[in-house]
Amino acid sequence: MSAEIFDKVKGLLKEIQDAAPDNTDALEQFRIRFVGAKNVLKPLFGEIRNISNERKKEFGQLVNQVKQEAEAKFNQLKAQVEAKAEEADAGALDLTAPGEPLELGARHPVSIVMNRIVKIFERIGFVVAEEREIEDDWHNFTAMNTPEDHPARDMQDTYYLQDSTKMLLRTHTSSVQARTMENNQPPIRIIAPGRVYRNETISARSHCQFHQVEGLYIAENVSFADLKQTLLYFAKEMYGKTKIRLRPSYFPFTEPSAEMDIYWGLENETDYRITKGTGWLEILGCGMVDPQVLENCGIDPEKYSGFAFGMGIERQAMMLYKINDIRLLFENDVRFLNQFSSAY
Repeated sequence: MSAEIFDKVKGLLKEIQDAAPDNTDALEQFRIRFVGAKNVLKPLFGEIRNISNERKKEFGQLVNQVKQEAEAKFNQLKAQVEAKAEEADAGALDLTAPGEPLELGARHPVSIVMNRIVKIFERIGFVVAEEREIEDDWHNFTAMNTPEDHPARDMQDTYYLQDSTKMLLRTHTSSVQARTMENNQPPIRIIAPGRVYRNETISARSHCQFHQVEGLYIAENVSFADLKQTLLYFAKEMYGKTKIRLRPSYFPFTEPSAEMDIYWGLENETDYRITKGTGWLEILGCGMVDPQVLENCGIDPEKYSGFAFGMGIERQAMMLYKINDIRLLFENDVRFLNQFSSAY
């Protein structure tokens, strides 16, 4: 019996050494026979009890050798078969075939509109000015002629920093105008786009952050006629509208002040809805810079004059693209944003 079992094990060893599977199916058959959970080598370990005592050690070493040979041979054959399969795949690869298309992203409509407004004003000599979003009370309010008792200073409208009544998140980009006038002498011609913050959770805007673009022009002999012509140019370039009107209004930092409307028209039901049947649509506020603001910022109001204007970007985007719900601009719904992939 001992001689027969030794010969059986040696036969299995030779079979392992001579095996040469060249495809995945043959390799799988080798794995099942010699390495799998029910391989032919497992029962051999139980035969040790039938071996004579003087040959038990020899038999155990032989069976372990066969097991190790089987595992090593399987790993070697597996690497060879996988390499051969990769070569076959590479040979079948058509390098001239078009690749998988990559989906391009889209600019957010607020960014599109902001860039468009900036480019319009850059064409007539305005330059972009940027400043800090955490601002002090002086540049945000006092320098812009905002009275101490003005409602905008109250906590319900302004985000003050913790433990501070002097530092706040800017409520408008007018603070950029204040710092520019402080640090530069006329002529000044800037456009100030950026984020602003107001605690208006109960308003129609229903967001604490939105975007503004404000413009400022300071020089000698600047008149209200210059303001009107500049804004007419903007209306033509932005909306293709050639009819505007200026209505008297009030802003602390301009005098006189006005709201500007464009004649949108009454061509369809949407026009009637957004203009409330008048055909006119308000788009921005403007006015001549108050002499006190010039004086606050170190500019001689006897020598220089100027105008300023400001508008909300979200409002311009909603009008330009006829968006009927401002929340769509903040919800990041890909279905909505993908519609602007072809916009500039």
